[in-house]
Amino acid sequence: MISPKFFIDTLRSHGIDFFAGVPDSLLKNVCAYISDNLDGRHNIIAANEGGAIGLAAGYHLATGKIGCVYMQNSGEGNVINPLASLTDKDVYNIPVLLLIGWRGRPGVHDEPQHVKQGKVTLALLETMGIAHAVLSKDVKEAVRQVDEAVAHMGATNELYALVIEKDTFDAYTLQNVRKNDLSLSREEAIQTVAASLCGRDAIVSTTGMISRELFEYRTSKGEGHEKDFLTVGSMGHASQIALGIALEKPDRRIWCFDGDGAAIMHMGGMAIVAEKAPKNYIHVVFNNGAHDSVGGQPTVGLDIDLCAIAKAVGYKATFSADNKEELTAILNRVKNLEGPVLIQVCVKKGNRKDLGRPTTTPIQNKEAFMGFLKD
Repeated sequence: MISPKFFIDTLRSHGIDFFAGVPDSLLKNVCAYISDNLDGRHNIIAANEGGAIGLAAGYHLATGKIGCVYMQNSGEGNVINPLASLTDKDVYNIPVLLLIGWRGRPGVHDEPQHVKQGKVTLALLETMGIAHAVLSKDVKEAVRQVDEAVAHMGATNELYALVIEKDTFDAYTLQNVRKNDLSLSREEAIQTVAASLCGRDAIVSTTGMISRELFEYRTSKGEGHEKDFLTVGSMGHASQIALGIALEKPDRRIWCFDGDGAAIMHMGGMAIVAEKAPKNYIHVVFNNGAHDSVGGQPTVGLDIDLCAIAKAVGYKATFSADNKEELTAILNRVKNLEGPVLIQVCVKKGNRKDLGRPTTTPIQNKEAFMGFLKD
């Protein structure tokens, strides 16, 4: 395996000292090292991967230097447009080094949302005409690959991608941990909200820990999972899935269980929710200021006013709570309000170490959920 320090020092020796992206579990050690050792001007955790490409392009325009963008392979979908219409050699010809975590690599067991993306990771790069290599776990070979990538970008001004497998980097623990003083856990908050729902209410929960904790809550209560659509992939799109349901099922209350990172990733969705004004829509954002599922890297969630944003785009009412008593009072009040409503629940970072994963397949979840909506 490769030391994160050695790898970043190698990139910096080639003049690559600007990083932007969305953290990934396969890159969490190198992302943690970057966070600890580069300032906020040279490491920007972007709202989404496409935005990170824009940041790297702006950096190149200002300096003539090459930026590095890190992401999980699920983020390839968010970067296709800027790669094809901004950085491509047929448009502006701007070099960027991509670090892509390869979840779902064929032959390696992974969660279902990563399977298709794993199959097409290299094919997408080939279709886009992006030179690439799977980064070796051998230090000498990895250095050679970095040298080759830098030489390619210098000669052509084109992109180069280094695809990162599991266990490529040595362990590194984030030192500059951003702590908050919040006491309410996300899991307890999810349980509190879920327990308040009426029998015909439905939930669309976002990817990551939120769906996992909701699934385990239902299991612990001996309940089925048909009331919950667990959006195991498609980060940032749960609010629009919930909107699509709410508009077609006006006789049911539809709850979107969102995370701060997901809500920020495609924040424009909130404006569409507000414009369509579904009276039966409740948007709950569990906000811990972190990408908790992929290493705890910070978001700007606790630095911005999500309630003010929701109010500004047209949500009918907004609330914020950071303890169970406040949350319970808000939930009682919301029962008599027309939506769309935003409830921000500020929670502490972290999760149980023994937290499980859904035991049903996505297709089983979909079919059970659709059956529930038909009743």
